[in-house]
Amino acid sequence: MRFIHVEDFFHPNAGYQLNLLSKLQAKQGHEVIIITSELDKMPDFLISFFGKEDISNKDKIFENNTGVKVIRHPIYSYFSGRSIFKPGLTKLIKSLLPDVLFIHGEDTLTGIKLLLSYHKMKIPYVLDCHMLEMGSENKFREFFRFFFRTFITPIILNNQIPLIRVVDSNFVEKHFAIPLAKTKLLKFGTDTGHYKPNSLQKKVFRNENSIGENDFVVIYAGKLDVYKGGQFLADSLLKKIEIVDRKIQFILIGNSAKDIYGLEVENTLNKSENNIIRFPTQTYSDLAMFYQSADIAIFPKQCSMSYYEVQSCQLPVVLEVNEINIDRVKNKKGLLFSEASISEFTKKIIEFGNMSESEFSVYKSNARQNILKNYDYTPIAQEFTNVMVDEYKRYHKK
Repeated sequence: MRFIHVEDFFHPNAGYQLNLLSKLQAKQGHEVIIITSELDKMPDFLISFFGKEDISNKDKIFENNTGVKVIRHPIYSYFSGRSIFKPGLTKLIKSLLPDVLFIHGEDTLTGIKLLLSYHKMKIPYVLDCHMLEMGSENKFREFFRFFFRTFITPIILNNQIPLIRVVDSNFVEKHFAIPLAKTKLLKFGTDTGHYKPNSLQKKVFRNENSIGENDFVVIYAGKLDVYKGGQFLADSLLKKIEIVDRKIQFILIGNSAKDIYGLEVENTLNKSENNIIRFPTQTYSDLAMFYQSADIAIFPKQCSMSYYEVQSCQLPVVLEVNEINIDRVKNKKGLLFSEASISEFTKKIIEFGNMSESEFSVYKSNARQNILKNYDYTPIAQEFTNVMVDEYKRYHKK
């Protein structure tokens, strides 16, 4: 079948849901096309991490490696977390003759416009929702939610358009009046064959970077911006962190934005008393060797999809307390710290560093087994495909 995915932001080097889902759907034998925005008008905070240089060539490499075609449509701007596409998007979609249109983000401007055109498009839709309470902070959110409940929710429910929740949250029911019973929960996940423990790679990487075999290595990979707690991380590493009888090393992967906030983050990191090894932003596939070389992974703020990759590589995690992370550390997979508490954050790192080998092994094993059992993305991708195929059949029986 021919699947068209519409997504406001897509970068071929990222490890977001669409990167993995589209690749696996192509591997299943489907023709997959991604329609997304051009990057020229994207804000710096969004593209500084991955970069926009030579994006056409990167798209081509992604297509050659996966079989997934990427088409970039021009936008007016990117505002309030949403791409504002220039005219011609619906015409482009229809010209590609999709069997199913997958709209990523039912509450984006793009998603709303396409839902309002549902009957004119004459194409079966599938939607997904990534929203959490902590990610909905716009001051006009109550007006938006009222508009959505009044005008968009009836389109979804009356036409029985499948809505997939990719996070276990009641957000759509609470704010959009879409009953959870009318949705389907499909988890995110990772490629467990690529992201897995590798003792040989660990030894090689540590030798190449002058890291001792017994050193305790703490890794962070991600944006060093305000949303992911870049300054909080830098402040936490300012003073020396010590553990018993072992040297502690920090690996930071990612670029900071070239703005005042980013400069302050870099300035603080440069004053750190800890051993910090820096690497620029890496492609999704290249991150495996870094995770395989560490002992734990830290997430200064919010929750990140790289959680699945680090846990798949057998890394326990340190996460802040929020509605998602409480579940993510259950059964000895990680430790939590209170939001914005530097003392608790560093205390949890030290706790892992001083943990007995036998107890630490339990955390490592639980991390990997959790991903293998619940978040192996190959069967999850097939579930997404099943939803799309089922909707194609239902739509054409009407």
